[in-house]
Amino acid sequence: YGNFIDDLRLYVRGGTGGMGYPRLGGEGGRGGDVWFVARERVTLKSLRERYPQKRFVAGTGANSSVRALKGDKGKDCEVAVPLGIILLREDGRQIGELNAAGERFLAARGGLGGCLATNFVPSKGQRRIVHLDLKLIADIGLVGFPNAGKSSLLSTVSQAKPEIANYAFTTVQPELGKIMYTDYKQILVADLPGLIEGAHANRGMGHKFLKHVERTKQLLLVVDISGFQLSVKTPFRTAFETILLLTKELELYNEELLTKPVLLAVNKMDLPCAKDNLHELMKQLENPQDFLHLLQEDMVPANTLEFKDIIPISTHTGQGIEELKTSIRKSMDEEADQENEEFRKKQLLLLQDSQ
Repeated sequence: YGNFIDDLRLYVRGGTGGMGYPRLGGEGGRGGDVWFVARERVTLKSLRERYPQKRFVAGTGANSSVRALKGDKGKDCEVAVPLGIILLREDGRQIGELNAAGERFLAARGGLGGCLATNFVPSKGQRRIVHLDLKLIADIGLVGFPNAGKSSLLSTVSQAKPEIANYAFTTVQPELGKIMYTDYKQILVADLPGLIEGAHANRGMGHKFLKHVERTKQLLLVVDISGFQLSVKTPFRTAFETILLLTKELELYNEELLTKPVLLAVNKMDLPCAKDNLHELMKQLENPQDFLHLLQEDMVPANTLEFKDIIPISTHTGQGIEELKTSIRKSMDEEADQENEEFRKKQLLLLQDSQ
């Protein structure tokens, strides 16, 4: 999975409280807390390199004394983490998430200082193992089988420079790029490692890929118009069959993924017979139910995707790229308008209820 890290296991411990002063009734200071704070330009890789021990312990509370009967609180420990982090306990249960810069999560609370209630004996801080699970936050997620041209598309529409080669698994780690528009609007696009059949069951890169799709606002399916074959041992799939199989993998992993708005980019239109293949594909997409027999029954998705737009492109010649960028912008703007309208209606209902 390359040098990209999307899961990190950390040990956190709150500080121990300070000693009380029984003779004068003095209270020790509380132990410091461990906080996770979301910061931009932070990665799990940089976090691991900076703290190879992966241990974070807050400061001990100050002891009570004749000069200061109330001891000071121990120093808090703040850990900068990337945006899009889900926090999990050792047993896999989610305990929190951080999506916006500046958001904070209390990972381990400090122990109480010695006081009358504790017989002036301080308590230890909370300790736990926390897994940081990263799910990339992007506006558009590129979904497709290996060698469909996702990396080439990302490099064409944005300033990103992913590695591109003529073999199946070129992309072994997620790549992010920004589409820049003339009015300074920016749309973040994530090129994610290629799916294979059985990805929902964690074959290939499986869940490492699919979990990043969850955080994208919309999906852009990229298919090779000439079809796809992973190796000589696997069956050849046409562009239509590829779309059905991609839909099936998303459906089996998480049905909610199919509720996202979806665009379709039909790539490699510069190849011979591409126009004939596109004509056949469009006919199949108009009435997909009539062509489901092309795949085995267990590979057919329960629901077929409805694309907001279908754009034939060629990353090699540049054909259709501007139309695709325009379509992406239109789709994102429509979704933003819809969200604003829903928010406005909710605010109006709250105002009516208060009156």
